[in-house]
Amino acid sequence: MAIPTSAPPAAAAPAAFLQIQNVVKDFSGFKAVNNVSLDIAKGEIFALLGSSGCGKSTLLRMLAGFETPTSGRIVLNGQDLADLPPYQRPMNMMFQSYALFPHLTVWENIAFGLKREGLPRDKIAERVEAKLKLVQLTRFAKRKPHQLSGGQQQRVALARSLAKQPQLLLLDEPLGALDKKLREETQIELVNIIEQVGVTCVMVTHDQEEAMTMASRIAIMSEGRFLQVGPPAEIYETPATRFVADFIGNVNLMDGKVSEDEADHVVIDGADCRHFVGHGITGNVGMSVTVALRPEKIHLVRHRPADDFNTVSGRIKEMSYFGSFTVYHLELQSGARLKVSMANTQRHRDESFTWGDEVWAHWSRSAHVVLTQ
Repeated sequence: MAIPTSAPPAAAAPAAFLQIQNVVKDFSGFKAVNNVSLDIAKGEIFALLGSSGCGKSTLLRMLAGFETPTSGRIVLNGQDLADLPPYQRPMNMMFQSYALFPHLTVWENIAFGLKREGLPRDKIAERVEAKLKLVQLTRFAKRKPHQLSGGQQQRVALARSLAKQPQLLLLDEPLGALDKKLREETQIELVNIIEQVGVTCVMVTHDQEEAMTMASRIAIMSEGRFLQVGPPAEIYETPATRFVADFIGNVNLMDGKVSEDEADHVVIDGADCRHFVGHGITGNVGMSVTVALRPEKIHLVRHRPADDFNTVSGRIKEMSYFGSFTVYHLELQSGARLKVSMANTQRHRDESFTWGDEVWAHWSRSAHVVLTQ
């Protein structure tokens, strides 16, 4: 038997389930979506995140067929969607308002689209009962939407969207109508339902916590473009630009110039301290950069730390207590503010800080990220 002298060639990676290829949407000279490209895998929950007017809702509407791209292609499971009207596309869209029919029961709302398709009665009943069970609303089947809580209405809308067994589920601000506590509870519940069904999902939101909690990947949008695409942890810990760093979570942004540029570290001189960053960057000595530092990665102490790097003194000007953590606002010598977040892991902290205290803030050599744009 012949022995192979080399490993067989690796199998080609499967094509993306949803492909957005160089899509542009131009409204009389204004590019709401400006040449974006994206591949989404089958079964993925993908979030389009950005502030109002960034183009995320326009892109979602083009996926649904409510808007036509000025140029570019949208391909779902190998099929170009260009010539398909919304009602022929193998997808469903769940709106922020839920758009439930107030005169129909929960059961009838879920069955509505199936009746329009002309499915046999027994098939409709089977599918509606399955979706009611999926969203745990079987005992509410005969109620009208106004007799349900906001969270229950949201689950009815989801069940109706899933009843037609779409290949792609589009969510437009899916939890925007719920209060904060209910929204947090529903996020995990919604993800579990979507993953249980196995449907591919694209959601639009301006709520960063919602995107971070629900999505496997996120695209940060601004002015019609994608600034960064990646898993939530990657975008949070290693933002690509100053805009992304500032948009996701709380961050301290400190300007400075590179004074040492080595393969394994850089030193950046700022207005209030010298930053030692424990990795190299693509830059050069004298280059202007921004150091991004998350508040929770900073420690507060009474006395000056031994390390001269990554250390700054300041006075506590403001404090905000959030229960599980406290945010301190330090005024530095330059007049700049530094936000420090400290977890309240004890009922009575051994060393407490208050307004007016002179303190030292310090952080590790791997805590910050250097941004060049």
